[in-house]
Amino acid sequence: MFINLNLHRHCQLAIACLMLAASATLAHAQIGLGLAPMRLEFRLAPGQQQSGTLNVSNDSGAKVRIRSELLDFFVDGTATPQFERDLAHEAAYSCRSWLMVNPMETEAMAEAQLPVRFTIRVPESVKEGSYHCAAGFVTLPPADQVVTTGVRTAVRVVTAFYVVVGNPTADGGLKLIQVEPVQNTAPNGPALQAVVVVENRGRMYLRPSGTLTVLDASGRTVETEDFQNLPILPEREQRFLFPLKTDVRGGGYKLRARVDLGTGEIQEATAILPPTKP
Repeated sequence: MFINLNLHRHCQLAIACLMLAASATLAHAQIGLGLAPMRLEFRLAPGQQQSGTLNVSNDSGAKVRIRSELLDFFVDGTATPQFERDLAHEAAYSCRSWLMVNPMETEAMAEAQLPVRFTIRVPESVKEGSYHCAAGFVTLPPADQVVTTGVRTAVRVVTAFYVVVGNPTADGGLKLIQVEPVQNTAPNGPALQAVVVVENRGRMYLRPSGTLTVLDASGRTVETEDFQNLPILPEREQRFLFPLKTDVRGGGYKLRARVDLGTGEIQEATAILPPTKP
């Protein structure tokens, strides 16, 4: 069900901080890694560099080998961060080639803390904008452990890096509200979800904060959900998903999105839902 938008803008004095969190983890009951911090943002000039330390912890009761990875990432249409070693479609805004970590591979004793040094070196010729990449840490069997056939579970933890070069302008807007079926829903789970599409027109990543509200025909609020804590990377659109508790297929309901994109104003979009077949 596609809905036309009525967009309204309201001034807001405070500008939200632009931070982003991202992580990707495969869990196992006997293997665990901790990582701090899980997101970092730096404002650097062309040619400048920044160094620091990440703290990786082996939370399991056994020795593990840990391998470092330099990663690209993006947020997909299901609002899930995806991390890969090389993503061609992120090349224009990737800082992966600027990032170094040390050590690249090491062993950590049970319940041990491991400091990992990182350095980001910004090229001299880089354009103004925000850039993103990640450092991942994945578990491997210790070098002295015999590997046998069978299923072996690995754990990955990730720190996301955001490097802002110059003073790029935040430029974005609400683009679309639609209602669609929930795919692969659990028994008794929500059958429908609202989708709010936000467009980032600039070279600065956005971090929206706000709410989606469902109102009945009398204007009464029947449910409200917060926007997910996700970024909108430069020059793209991002879907934000809101599973609905209310069955809106009978029509007469209104969806209202209010969001701060860090531009110094609140944007609002409303959509009236017509009846539809169950």
